Amino acid sequence: MDPLLSPLLRSWSWRPEVILVLILTGTLYVVGWSRLRYPGQAQVAQSGQRPLPRLATGRRLAAYLSGLALLGLALLSPIDVLASQFFFVHMIQHLILVMLAPPLLLLASPFPFCLWGLPPPARSAVAGLFKPKSPFRRNLRYLTSPGLVWFLFVAVLIGWHDPNAYNAALQWEWVHDLEHLTFFGTAVLFWWQVIRVGPRIHGRFPRGARIAYLLVTVPINMLTGVVISFNPKPIYTYYTTVPRLGTMTVMQDQMLGGIIMWIPGSMMYIIAALILIAGFVQAEEDKEPPPESEWASENSTIAPGWRE
Repeated sequence: MDPLLSPLLRSWSWRPEVILVLILTGTLYVVGWSRLRYPGQAQVAQSGQRPLPRLATGRRLAAYLSGLALLGLALLSPIDVLASQFFFVHMIQHLILVMLAPPLLLLASPFPFCLWGLPPPARSAVAGLFKPKSPFRRNLRYLTSPGLVWFLFVAVLIGWHDPNAYNAALQWEWVHDLEHLTFFGTAVLFWWQVIRVGPRIHGRFPRGARIAYLLVTVPINMLTGVVISFNPKPIYTYYTTVPRLGTMTVMQDQMLGGIIMWIPGSMMYIIAALILIAGFVQAEEDKEPPPESEWASENSTIAPGWRE
């Protein structure tokens, strides 16, 4: 192994601001989850009632903690260090921040649990922001409409892959942090529209529209990956200025990074769309059949849908 690569693989970036956010959000969720799973433990024990586990499930807790662990892996592990040396590692980092961590966090339905993790005064203040006639709720609904969120998500995705923006992110740490924040922030808003968890402040967004919402993103992501993979010259010149570790060339690195964005990145949208389709099919199968009187009459069998 390259003598320079070995210590990089063992290096962790202990950034206090990242660790503090991960600990704070994890604590809020776990405290809120405990309060909702075991409400009034003393009263429950006296009355003989069982806790209410329907909302606070172990699966949700595991999803949330897994999402936080992935964020820590992306931002604190050797992945973050190696991203400045290898383009394909940087693409893996972005995949975690955009495609893996946000859906896991949102599948855990974090809003009610984090809300109940707050002290009562803070909980009341935050809940008040989301009351039906609250200006904050109204403005947030407007600023996070599905169309606007989709546009912002795609603009951030494409914009940061511009060579000048990408090179700047690798040269200056604050630009790199801004890149990660915008990737993760717009990804959370994007997957919030797809998964539809609280706070539910938007109007109806039908399952079919959400499937289309996902699928129209695929060609944009795929085309970006294809352009990167098959470009005959180095797009991101920063990687030509740093010492190459191992035997991978700049062009091999660029091609591999583009393929990661092209195939695994695009597959995440397709998998999510297939899950929504499967849910729709299951819901149709679970519907009770109509009574015989609605479909077995003479008119219905001759001309279905006809009403005299």
